[in-house]
Amino acid sequence: MFSSRLQLTRRTFCGGLAFTAAALATPGLMAEELIRTPAQTEGPFYPDKLPLDTDNDLIIVNDQLTSAVGDITHLTGRILDAQGNPIRNALVEIWQVDNNAAYLHTRSGNRDKYDSNFQGFGRFLTGSSGGYYFRTIKPVPYPGRTPHIHVKVKLKGRPEFITQCYIKGHAGNERDGIWRSIRDEQQRNSVTIDFAPLKNSKLGELAANFDVVLGYTPEG
Repeated sequence: MFSSRLQLTRRTFCGGLAFTAAALATPGLMAEELIRTPAQTEGPFYPDKLPLDTDNDLIIVNDQLTSAVGDITHLTGRILDAQGNPIRNALVEIWQVDNNAAYLHTRSGNRDKYDSNFQGFGRFLTGSSGGYYFRTIKPVPYPGRTPHIHVKVKLKGRPEFITQCYIKGHAGNERDGIWRSIRDEQQRNSVTIDFAPLKNSKLGELAANFDVVLGYTPEG
């Protein structure tokens, strides 16, 4: 079972975050299949010990007052099937480095520099719109990799799906072997997203949208 806190954040998200409304509009049936999100490696740094706090707000750990260092980013998106229909009850997980390029993992190369105010990992359970929401930081590069956020989708009765999303226009993308391993240009573009200034934000926050299109229909 998922925690009551996870369910609470979902209700808050659906009712209170107006700027995500356009991203979460339920799509109609598509005449053609959408571009499927390419699967990518999980990598070696999926947390080897999950934090006690696994909600969808990564910049605040538990009830601490101090927030994580970094460019606050509101990451939204939908989990869709191959025909563009929203998928509910999908558990979306994300994990990424902190602003010092350290993972929430005991083998992260600079673990001693990890920002203790950054959660590093979060979860969100989709509702009827298929939408998810995370408050996190804009990803930064670390040795050998361009900035990215790992995304895992878990559905009952289905193999878990893992991918990554990247910053559109970042110079490091072309040097990143995992980004370049996506040979199909449309698929590569689908995981390379804008991190745009959030309108009217006094804190310089960013907004990014990343839809994940799974390679099957509910019946398939």
